[in-house]
Amino acid sequence: MKTLIRLGIIYLLVAFFGFFGIVFAQSGGISSLRNAAVDEPVNLGNLYRQVERRMQRNYRQQPPLIPHGISQYQIDLRTNQCLSCHDWTKAGERNAPTLSMTHYLDRDGYELDQVAGTRYFCNQCHVPQVAAPELVNNLFRSSATKN
Repeated sequence: MKTLIRLGIIYLLVAFFGFFGIVFAQSGGISSLRNAAVDEPVNLGNLYRQVERRMQRNYRQQPPLIPHGISQYQIDLRTNQCLSCHDWTKAGERNAPTLSMTHYLDRDGYELDQVAGTRYFCNQCHVPQVAAPELVNNLFRSSATKN
């Protein structure tokens, strides 16, 4: 019986402090990271353009960056527009780089005639490239750079 009373008190305290925590947050007691209200439009500043050339990789096994925009590309369970140019059957006629053969291996290492399901969503690893400043200080140096 005492355990039930203790649990009831704990639940009431959690509900009480949770409610007043929400009220406190909405009353301006907590500031947002961008120092603006949720519904206030925020100026995005400079938007950086896509770099339309291939960029050098910084380390071995780095997935290549995408040298073109993909905002209008459909990549879902039914369609992957990347494959309309980069699949091994079409890359030659489209003058596009062919996918690595590792993209045609299933998880057991067997070769497939189509892209493996584990490699189907290209933008898991490959991202569009832009010439933008670093968001945070970065001390990374390419493996080709000498100390």
